[in-house]
Amino acid sequence: MLKVTRSFLYVFLAVLLMSVSQAFAAKKDLTVGLQLEPPHLDPTGAAAGAIDQVLYSNVFEGLTRFASDGSIIPGLAKSWTVSSDGLTYLFELNQGVTFHDGSFMDANDVKFSLDRINAEDSANAQKKLYEAISSVDVVDSHKVKITLSKPNGNLLFNLAWGDAVIVAKETIENIKQKPIGTGAFIFDSWTQGDRIELKKNDVYWGENAKLDKVIFKFISDPSAAFAAVMAEDVDVFRGFPSPENLVQFEADSRFKVLKGSTEGETILSTNNKMEPFNNLKVRKALAHAINRKEIIDGVMFGYGTPIGSHFAPHHPAYLDLTGNSNHDPDLSKKLLAEAGFPDGFETTLKLPPPAYARKGGEIIAAQLRKVGIQTVITNLEWSQWLEEVFRNKDYGLTIVAHTEPFDIGIYGRPDYYFQYDSKDFQGIMDSLTSETDPATRKKLLQQAQTMISNDYVNGFLFQRPNLSVINAKVSGIWANSPTQATDLTAVSWE
Repeated sequence: MLKVTRSFLYVFLAVLLMSVSQAFAAKKDLTVGLQLEPPHLDPTGAAAGAIDQVLYSNVFEGLTRFASDGSIIPGLAKSWTVSSDGLTYLFELNQGVTFHDGSFMDANDVKFSLDRINAEDSANAQKKLYEAISSVDVVDSHKVKITLSKPNGNLLFNLAWGDAVIVAKETIENIKQKPIGTGAFIFDSWTQGDRIELKKNDVYWGENAKLDKVIFKFISDPSAAFAAVMAEDVDVFRGFPSPENLVQFEADSRFKVLKGSTEGETILSTNNKMEPFNNLKVRKALAHAINRKEIIDGVMFGYGTPIGSHFAPHHPAYLDLTGNSNHDPDLSKKLLAEAGFPDGFETTLKLPPPAYARKGGEIIAAQLRKVGIQTVITNLEWSQWLEEVFRNKDYGLTIVAHTEPFDIGIYGRPDYYFQYDSKDFQGIMDSLTSETDPATRKKLLQQAQTMISNDYVNGFLFQRPNLSVINAKVSGIWANSPTQATDLTAVSWE
């Protein structure tokens, strides 16, 4: 009888210990909430930041990459050397890197990926960044030489963008629906309108991910986002769309609120070639009709930094030019009259899905009405906005956050969707590209900021904060957002 009792006790204790162990074992799956769903899954073929939010560093990798503090660190390239004239870059690749289909990644894949960016039929949204690349040569299987037509002090920075990730020729045909990269996670499935699932890459060439499974859940409605986090249906919500609710999460021990910075300049984008916005006085009137504080308070509940040009306030070269477009409705009316519009005019205001755009659009429309500018508001889904506004330039005004890092260079592209064509500005950008001296680069950047502010290219509103709500037991989530990414490679449960 004693033996039976003891045996039973041992079994009971073993079961109890196993149960306790399982209870305290760290979770291996994570559900991340995002507001925007990608239009497709090729980061090299669209301007949509929503693609990089899911795939950057998780599924796809480049030669270099962004660290959490915005610095540039090695990626698929473990090291590089630069010639004294700044025209030749020799990259040494990490060995033993495989794509998710089991094939090895080598120098030929790097050449294919970079040549593809500059091909005549390229759909790469940032093609301009790489136009100085005159040739990409395979030295051997793990060495690549990039030759430039002119020095480019931003090359390592540009190669870290999601637009320059390394892909394989053999899998490129289906990349929009089935992305195959080299990252710590493998694409598993996409239920459109709902979620994207990733799974751990067990044969990853670098440090293995701590999570086994990741679900990206797309929740566009701010109220639904709040409910999902509160019910713990999602573990992390990046870019939380309801800043008015943050105080509730801060008071709840189940959650942590991260308040970081982004590269996201939120602007009232203006079609500079469309009448009457091709008139400088009209654009200036538009800028002085805007009350930034009212927009930040109404849309972001006080979170956000006013900007007077397209440049991040945390950058060392930043100039505060908000005084150049201070809220002055009387001046706005005077300028409109001088431009030939004493009674104002009517234009379109096409808004993408994010709350800052939809809510901000209502506030700005009311502000513009006070000076005589009437707006016809159209709410667009993200794919519609990309087609109508970004590609076809069929708009008068729109509101969008430009979240690409260090992207003032877009103002040097006459065919970009706000169609600003200034030879003087393009000259500044050309000088900046070839300049390596920090002091001179700072001076050029400040000249560029001043020029687009004085030309009133767009209505410059505010720098977006990075607001995230996460489960208190989750660690490794970036507070700041130096690029459009939800890097989960070092994320774990405590």
